Amino acid sequence: MVGLLILALFLLSGAASGWLGADLLPKEILQAVLLKEGILEQVGSLQDLKFLLAGFGALFGLIAGFFFQQLRNRLMRQIRTMPTDLLVSRALGLILGLLVANLVLAPILLLPLPWKVIFVKPLAAVLSNIFFGVLGYNLAEDHGRTLLRLFNPNSAEALLVAEGILTPASAKILDTSIIIDGRINSLLASGLIEGQVIVSQSVIDELQKLADSSNNEKRSKGRRGLKLLTDLRRDYGRRVVVNNTRYQGEGTDERLLKLAEDTGGLLITSDFNLAQVAKVKEIKILNLSELVIALRPDVQPGEKLNLKIVREGKEDNQGVGYLEDGTMVVIEGAKDAIGTRLEIVITGALQTSTGRMIFGKPNKKTNPPSQTLSKTNTPSG
Repeated sequence: MVGLLILALFLLSGAASGWLGADLLPKEILQAVLLKEGILEQVGSLQDLKFLLAGFGALFGLIAGFFFQQLRNRLMRQIRTMPTDLLVSRALGLILGLLVANLVLAPILLLPLPWKVIFVKPLAAVLSNIFFGVLGYNLAEDHGRTLLRLFNPNSAEALLVAEGILTPASAKILDTSIIIDGRINSLLASGLIEGQVIVSQSVIDELQKLADSSNNEKRSKGRRGLKLLTDLRRDYGRRVVVNNTRYQGEGTDERLLKLAEDTGGLLITSDFNLAQVAKVKEIKILNLSELVIALRPDVQPGEKLNLKIVREGKEDNQGVGYLEDGTMVVIEGAKDAIGTRLEIVITGALQTSTGRMIFGKPNKKTNPPSQTLSKTNTPSG
């Protein structure tokens, strides 16, 4: 909506400039128009000339509006990721540069100039504002950090941010799945998650809808999520912020992606599909499931483990056990050892989209033969 408004304003401004500029043309051109001479033979009157110039002005205004819109989008992306102190110093530098430009420009505007060179005044105004504005902006970028040290000399973190060595923590946006999961509280308590924590209003609405559901499982999830949010607000105070902006979108996931895109924050979720969509849109994402997989201990082939066989595998004569972190271990020849503990030798591992799967076999040197033989090889009574 803002982009269309910008293009419309530039188009109208260009058209108005062309229409009003016809009255500022030299008399020679106007006489040529009225007498139908030269290159303007197709223009029959001054009114036609105004329409022609208004059309050209609208075209150039539309082109200028398009470039201005691209520049605005680029600046907005930079502002979202720019530290607040650097943004303030640059803004002050730009304001001071424009102030100096207008002070220098005041005597020039008061000079009496002939009508033929009257265009020098607006040209000087544009050039001086651009020159001094850019100069003030660049000086603030280089020396505004020194001003920061004067105001806050004892803050080592502020100095590192000012020097660009340390980047400020980005906001963390919580998905519905990560709130219902409950592990976000432990992550915040451990200090692994830094910065502001943002909870979208659409997430709260979804949790409330789940809490009011007639389904017992959904109602339990919704109530657990709302209780967790209450605990987070109580424990972390102003660090947990509720974003009341209501974005347009078909579902909560789409609105969360728009919020993360606008704020430049890190979206925390355990939803695999949402994480993939965020990666496609180049939005910063932290998938808690991938984090858990990355933190699992690495098991190498040949390593020996002592596991309890809890159930049968999909293939014949297979048993299944689990590591402490929940990783499934498939053991060949352990079907008859269900309910007992075996020392196994790791033979390999497989990484899947849902997690990691480890394969092994019983260690024949330490396990009794009766636990490793299948039923078909076990002698009868």
